Amino acid sequence: MEPSPIVLDTEKAIQAKPHFNFWQIWNMCFGFFGIQFGWSLQMNNMSAIYEYLGATPEQIPGLWLAAPMTGLLVQPIIGYLSDRTWHPTWGRRRPYFLIGAILSSIALFFMPNASAIWMAAGTLWILDSCINVSMEPFRAFVADNLNEKQRPFGYAMQSMFIGAAAFIAGFLPGLLVQWFGVSREKVAGGIPQNIMWSFYIGGIMFLTAVVYTVVRSKEYPPTEPDWRQKLDAQHGSGLSGAVKEITASVFNMPSQMKRLAVVQFLTWPGLFLMWFYYSTGVARDIFKGDPAASGELFTRGLEHANATSSVLNLVTFLFSLTLSFWVAKLGKKMTHTFCLLIGGVGLFIVRYIADPSMLYLAMSMVGIAWASILSMPYSMLAGHLPENKIGIYMGIFNFFIVLPEIIASLFFGKIMETFLHNDRLLAVQLGGCLLITAGIVCAFIVKEKKYEDLL
Repeated sequence: MEPSPIVLDTEKAIQAKPHFNFWQIWNMCFGFFGIQFGWSLQMNNMSAIYEYLGATPEQIPGLWLAAPMTGLLVQPIIGYLSDRTWHPTWGRRRPYFLIGAILSSIALFFMPNASAIWMAAGTLWILDSCINVSMEPFRAFVADNLNEKQRPFGYAMQSMFIGAAAFIAGFLPGLLVQWFGVSREKVAGGIPQNIMWSFYIGGIMFLTAVVYTVVRSKEYPPTEPDWRQKLDAQHGSGLSGAVKEITASVFNMPSQMKRLAVVQFLTWPGLFLMWFYYSTGVARDIFKGDPAASGELFTRGLEHANATSSVLNLVTFLFSLTLSFWVAKLGKKMTHTFCLLIGGVGLFIVRYIADPSMLYLAMSMVGIAWASILSMPYSMLAGHLPENKIGIYMGIFNFFIVLPEIIASLFFGKIMETFLHNDRLLAVQLGGCLLITAGIVCAFIVKEKKYEDLL
């Protein structure tokens, strides 16, 4: 059935949606395992791929521009369209899961065959667009199906799959060498063979996991025959209606969404700086490698950085299992606050580490923050959104992830060159400061209503 708007402070409203068991929520969220598998391969290896192909450090942020720009454009549009979609067999959100997964898997096969920077950058634009088609409806999918009491667990389950997939994807290039004898030698285009095969495996995993969720989960059909007409009545249909509704939704965001937007706007640049520079910073500054002069040493440093990032994601997986406990003890807001502070300290200390093994500790601290970042903001937000516009508002919420990344992509290269003197680990440390700031801001501005027996 199409649920009525949730009134958060009544037990009746909490029970308005059916209660799902563990395996139903598992099936609902499993597709995120595949999405994150492909996403992690991209995040862990794209900066290195660019440097293998000859990019300089100050060029890296601009070459990452595809990720935020496609998120900014694609996610609200897909949210708008999925709010208005219903198919008797495939439902509302699942058609977008499947289409995005097919296209993303194809792009993952093409990416490691790029032989020039422009080819890798162009493929990244296509890949990120397709990943966003799959990813955006998953956030709305959980909010659609779960009541307010189960949403924290649903989003924690997504975090668990994200952590598990990213853990495996981070170790994959090294495991292909150690277990299966795949070479680290570069192919004709300049990309090592183990990284190439990792992308191929990622394409298969992406599609398989999403198909599993599409087949093993279901959605509830709207009960009103004129539900789509009611949605279109306010702003119209077609392209003009989409633009009007997205614009109106931006200017009429719930107050809780505005407060969380500030926290997101501070949080995500810190993560982007980690993704931009952590792997290559470890390979160059701790392992003293160079992609041109000492390619194998650089590759070993990159593999160690990816391994520590995998431990980050293992901690994310494990800590996600405890989030419901911490929320029950501290509340959503303070749980998120403490997690951000711990992760910020983890990034801050990376620049002072000389022993590579200590990077596992630093990245484990970031893993605690990552588990919360992937779940708590959405859990705090979902109950404040109109039920018939969850898709579009989840897409708009993504603005506050991608806008700071766009700013970083456009301007941080100059900051890197002029003020940080291309010190990659100093950039990572700056990211830690941003996470700490986000945690402090969260504690002071985010509101949290107490719900009796909610958790």
